[in-house]
Amino acid sequence: MKKKLLFIISVLAMSTAVMAEDHVMAATKSAKEQTNVPKTLNLSLQEAQDFAIKQNRSLKNASLAVQEAYAARWQTIAAMLPSVDGSIGKNVMYDDDFKEKMILFPGMQQPMSMSPWIYGVTAAVGINGQGVVGALLNNVAIKMNKIALEKSENELRSSVMSAYVSVLALQSIAGLLDSSLVNIQELEQMTQNAVNVGAAEQTSADQIRVRVNTLKNSINAQKRNVELATNSLKVLLDVPVETELVLTENMDEVLSPDRVLELLSQNFTLENNLNYQLLQQQVELAKRNVHMAGWAYGPTVSLAYQYNYRDYGGEAGFEMMNSPHTIAFTVKMPLWSSGKRAASVVEKKIALEEAKNTLSETTDNLEIQYRQLCFNLTNAYETYLNEKDNIEVTQRVFNSSTEKFKWGAASNLELTNASNDLINAQSTYVQAMLSLINAQSELEEFLNN
Repeated sequence: MKKKLLFIISVLAMSTAVMAEDHVMAATKSAKEQTNVPKTLNLSLQEAQDFAIKQNRSLKNASLAVQEAYAARWQTIAAMLPSVDGSIGKNVMYDDDFKEKMILFPGMQQPMSMSPWIYGVTAAVGINGQGVVGALLNNVAIKMNKIALEKSENELRSSVMSAYVSVLALQSIAGLLDSSLVNIQELEQMTQNAVNVGAAEQTSADQIRVRVNTLKNSINAQKRNVELATNSLKVLLDVPVETELVLTENMDEVLSPDRVLELLSQNFTLENNLNYQLLQQQVELAKRNVHMAGWAYGPTVSLAYQYNYRDYGGEAGFEMMNSPHTIAFTVKMPLWSSGKRAASVVEKKIALEEAKNTLSETTDNLEIQYRQLCFNLTNAYETYLNEKDNIEVTQRVFNSSTEKFKWGAASNLELTNASNDLINAQSTYVQAMLSLINAQSELEEFLNN
């Protein structure tokens, strides 16, 4: 019997330890996974977004929050399932006179040992309404964490898209400025040659030199902006700063008119909005809290079984008078708490009404927000098309002014104005592209697209 009890206790302890270790390993697996980042990353926009979701540590924390919610639910359920405990101990008596003999009946004495080994197993289970509601409440918490994870993924995709396009836009502007600088430098050299032979004044050459220096400053500023935007993208991708990013898509591939028109033609479905889903779950959570507070008035039913075996070293006698089996059944009913439970129910009902009001208000505002986002995207798209046309026009005017200046048909002032217009048009064009991307990503995120 002693060996059998020891075997049962050992098996239960080992099983519990293995299950706990497996759960911890499963819960922390994603946190320990590290992706080997190559020195050079060639990424399209879609690849950059997928890479960020896989690599970003903040998103990993959001994923771990879902696993934590699952673990919390299991704890709540396990608290209502049977638990089994094993014990082993020894009672030691130091009174030699007392342990020598024990009077069983008048006139009858039995020598025995008063230092027995005690082996025990206890099984117990307790169920109440709050435990059941608590498990359902954990289900709501899991759903909320999943929605929050999806929301975080959408926000990260939107941020990566904005950073990706920013790099492309700044790179394209830097390229345009480089080509403009080459033309201006040619004019500078040509004008200086004319000054050297007495065909032009030094003032003309100096004015051209000012234009060259201005363009160089603009180019240097754009290159620093490109580096800054690239570093911002690296932060979102969670890669080392020394990693080289090569963006494999150009602006025409990223800024798709078809995608813009597709978004504007979609119908708004309230149930697809993540903010609405999150508020719905908050209302459901508030309802569960009301139920849980109400079940504080309910009974708790407990059932326990205990087995104790005393080993007196083979001496018969006293152990025969005690049954090793004990079964206990208990129903516990709360009677009085000075209004504490009633106040808790009222508090949870007020919180439920607040959650319902927030959901109703948000529902009314979401349609207005959708219309505003569509308006923003339409306006940004029209502005982008206008600025794209403007930069092409100003580039042609600048090229024309450059050619005219070569042949003496344009003045320094005309060339300077054309150069300034080009730089301003390029800056406005970049802002238009970024505004379009932001408006597009905001609508995609709103539609959970």
